[in-house]
Amino acid sequence: MTILLSPVPMAARAKLDIRAGDTVRVSLKIEEKGKTRLQAFEGLVIAVKHGKEMGGNFTVRKVASGVGVEKTLPIYSPSIEKVEVLRRSKVRRSKLYFIREKVAREISRKMRNMRVLGREEVEEEVEEAAEEAAVEAAEAIVEAEVAPAEASAESEETPAEEKKED
Repeated sequence: MTILLSPVPMAARAKLDIRAGDTVRVSLKIEEKGKTRLQAFEGLVIAVKHGKEMGGNFTVRKVASGVGVEKTLPIYSPSIEKVEVLRRSKVRRSKLYFIREKVAREISRKMRNMRVLGREEVEEEVEEAAEEAAVEAAEAIVEAEVAPAEASAESEETPAEEKKED
């Protein structure tokens, strides 16, 4: 007589060879409004704690919409449908917590470059706008100077022309 203590296939989970540095896809069972659906969480395993014993956990990290998301999942959790190892990377550490800071540094470096580029672009646009405004102002000044001169020339020419015609 075998007693089933867990709805999890224990032998299959014990055979899982999850290590730090693996890229895994974990299919999680999620219940919404009485229905159960599967949702995949794909990321890098940054830590495995307590191996394959009953209290064993593994931490998976992914970047979603520019924000780092980590999930610590029990190996024998009934909410896990399956775990697929997609890639295996050679790592020299058992815990890859430094990835958090490394990614943050890279993002901040990119943001720093974006800010510099942003300033230069804004400065170029301001300079172009200033040049256009200066050209328009110069044209307006020229038109303002030419218009009265033309008007005075026309007024001066009109009586002179009238005198010559008489």
